[in-house]
Amino acid sequence: MSTARPLPVECGRLAAGLRELKDRTGLSLAALGGRTPYSKSSWERYLNGKKLPPRQAVEALCALAHEPPGRLLALWELAEQAWSGRSASPGPGPGVAEEVPGPGAGDAAGPDPSGSASGGGGGLRRLLGRRSGAAYVVSGVVAVAAAVATALLLTSGERASGERAPGGQGPDRPAATSPYAQRWEPACEGEQCDGEKAKDMGCDVPSPTVVAQRLGADGQRVELRYGESCGTVWVRAWHLRLGDRVELSVPGADVKRLEAASRQDTMDYLVTGMSVAKDPRTARVCLLPAGDGRPECFTPPPSGG
Repeated sequence: MSTARPLPVECGRLAAGLRELKDRTGLSLAALGGRTPYSKSSWERYLNGKKLPPRQAVEALCALAHEPPGRLLALWELAEQAWSGRSASPGPGPGVAEEVPGPGAGDAAGPDPSGSASGGGGGLRRLLGRRSGAAYVVSGVVAVAAAVATALLLTSGERASGERAPGGQGPDRPAATSPYAQRWEPACEGEQCDGEKAKDMGCDVPSPTVVAQRLGADGQRVELRYGESCGTVWVRAWHLRLGDRVELSVPGADVKRLEAASRQDTMDYLVTGMSVAKDPRTARVCLLPAGDGRPECFTPPPSGG
């Protein structure tokens, strides 16, 4: 009896990103079907990872959500490669460190609603082989790990320009039926995740919950996110000004921080490391504007509030 392979991480990330955009629009599946060339049943399959969506469907949803399409299109490219099996070509041996440049190197992926760029830039940690017994549930093909690292790089530094990527007029690529089981497993849980980035550990799959958010006095956007699969919270911020900082405080955990330390950071989504939180309502987030700006702090609303 054969064992079903798990859904590729790339496909899971694409489906999670699409679900987040759909939630942001506030549209039902029927409404999506009415405002795009794709049916309600098609959107159900796309959003749940049952079928790879056409590139144009991704662009259409980005437009409805007023989201720069670069990040989702980058994820779509990687998901299409994994789905079709083109990413399974032989890659570097397991002894090769998977260290890649940070977002300052000119990535093509603009603010990610779930991006994981660090305020200080730098390379991404090795995703596989870093901990014994703590890795994504993927096939043993090393090339898949390389594809995941590429996806993380792209999602960590998407520009905020909102420019549309070319290629929206071509015919749809065929969408194959997924041969994979619908299953995700994060690479950490609870205390193991403290200080790690949500995307590195898979704690953003499926879509995290935005439990609180704030629009700063100068247009900064700050969100507190909760990943139920890992039991952690983290902050995502964008439209920051140079020198702006954000702090995340959770009882019993070290304060997690991010800072817009460069012009590049002001164009990217930045995220803090994660803190363990059995109840995300215990978290407190503070936006510390550059210069003499007044700190803006907030907490999640009480249950039922």
